[in-house]
Amino acid sequence: MKINNSLYFIIISILAINTAISAGDTRNIKEPINPNSCITLKANDKNNTSIIQNAINVCAKQKKVVELKATNNKIFHFYSGYLNIPSNGGLLIDKGVILSFIPDPLLYDNGSHKCGTLDNSGRACNPLITINNAINSGIYGDGTIDGQGNSVLKGSNKTWWNLATEAQKENKSQNVPRLIQIRNSKNFVIYKTFLKNSPNFHIALSNVNGFTAWGININTPADARNTDGIDPGSSTNISIVHSYISTGDDNVAIKATSQPTSHVSIINNNFGKGHGMSIGSETSGKINDILVNNLSMNGTTSGLRIKSDISKGGLVSEINYKNICIKDVKNPIYLDMFYNKNAKGNKIPQFKNINFDTVKVLTPGNIIFNGLPESKIQVNFSNVNVKKGSTFKMVNVVTKGSIDQNATGSSCPTYKKN
Repeated sequence: MKINNSLYFIIISILAINTAISAGDTRNIKEPINPNSCITLKANDKNNTSIIQNAINVCAKQKKVVELKATNNKIFHFYSGYLNIPSNGGLLIDKGVILSFIPDPLLYDNGSHKCGTLDNSGRACNPLITINNAINSGIYGDGTIDGQGNSVLKGSNKTWWNLATEAQKENKSQNVPRLIQIRNSKNFVIYKTFLKNSPNFHIALSNVNGFTAWGININTPADARNTDGIDPGSSTNISIVHSYISTGDDNVAIKATSQPTSHVSIINNNFGKGHGMSIGSETSGKINDILVNNLSMNGTTSGLRIKSDISKGGLVSEINYKNICIKDVKNPIYLDMFYNKNAKGNKIPQFKNINFDTVKVLTPGNIIFNGLPESKIQVNFSNVNVKKGSTFKMVNVVTKGSIDQNATGSSCPTYKKN
């Protein structure tokens, strides 16, 4: 039988895309669509917390979202305090609209009266947006959510980010809110939204089954401490696709404490500033079946990074890096079982079946594999090329395949947002 070559190529390409997207996340992921809204709110440059929250609650009962819209006379800003998104609810933020969270610690205090201060725990603030015990909720639209981490706090002369810097200097923890916290929930979607200036992590997941970030943009300054992009923790069936992430900490950090994190797909993304595509440091709950495919990293401090130590270690296995391009990165590949060199404990990290397939490093950097004598790192290399002049540290590592030093090219591909 004669096969049309063009048709054959298209079929194979579609199959390859579908296979790549489903290899980590077990769900059949498709591009989301904006849901119907039941209430449209017009921007008025005022504190709209209660108006927005009441509208979210009303629309959620109808399985619809609240649309935030600019006015005809070009007022684009909504201001808000703490918001909660229940099951079947959410926000549709129109292009050009900015939902800014008011920099007032009292609006996010969890009852301890310590939000906006330093202490030894850093747990005194509610997130700006909470999703807890919810199903089928989301945030949609081409608008912007601004955490205002760079704005002076009410009753203070400091910003949220100033508190984070002071905490580091004083060896304490800052009580500042995360932007979006999703807990004990299923099937949350964030689609096309622009997130910026989070006081702390932009999106954090805990015990979530089903999360999709599609076509989002996270952009926060590189010196804004602890502003991770997306942190899936003790969760499963996660997809982060067609997105751009540039932050002051890990662009993505996959963690596991109370239970495993598994079936994560990170496909067709671009990373700017930040600490890289990270796994850990908390790995005690077990992390497995992770696919990172088609990722360009430009100017992160680390590239592909797995970090843990004997105080929080566990099994990290079946990690698949495919079609990765790295440029202007100090530590392009960094697997380390001594994340905290002073750590104590008996939770031994295990890094097994870590696969690097078609990885290109265009500028010289440090290639580091730092395992334990009792727990050697197990890695497989296929078509891995780094720039000549890179340095290597290979301690307690078992390898299959090799790393070549003949990488060519001057730029990484840019993956388009759908």
